[in-house]
Amino acid sequence: MRFGIAVLAVLVVTIVAAGCGGDEETSASPSTEWADGVCQALATWKDAVAGVPDTLKNDPSKDGLEQAAGDVKDATDTLASDLKGLGRPDTEAGQAAQDTLTTLADELTTQADTIKTTVEDASGLSGVVEAAPTVISALTTMGTDVGSAVSEIEGLDGAQELKDSFSQAESCSALQGGS
Repeated sequence: MRFGIAVLAVLVVTIVAAGCGGDEETSASPSTEWADGVCQALATWKDAVAGVPDTLKNDPSKDGLEQAAGDVKDATDTLASDLKGLGRPDTEAGQAAQDTLTTLADELTTQADTIKTTVEDASGLSGVVEAAPTVISALTTMGTDVGSAVSEIEGLDGAQELKDSFSQAESCSALQGGS
């Protein structure tokens, strides 16, 4: 169980590190508002997922694991909805960035579904122990998916405006700072 908590902590750190950055202050352009929305959605998700280790620590049982899996699923569903709802940023790379976030949302939802189903199907203590590798793998994949999506957006043709927007968005600075 402790290994699963450690993997979850690594996932949260990966998301923060892969996320947004910068301290520059400028007036908010539409693309900066879009970047702010991305970072706000990730921060909300990170905060919700960060509570999962406490759930497991306070209730290291199948019920506690089911609660944690449900929390991850609920937070991920909200994140997916938020990311899809942002629409297309008005930049040269906007459509590709939107497509990347939509794909990310779908990938994260799939992994959260895997976690929830695996935990629900586990029977007894041995079933919970047997479910752990699948849960850990799904959490690891979620962290990788977030990092890959950020790298993909940064590598898009015409992505400099998006990079600048992430640097200027207030919630991105807060996300990178860990607050």
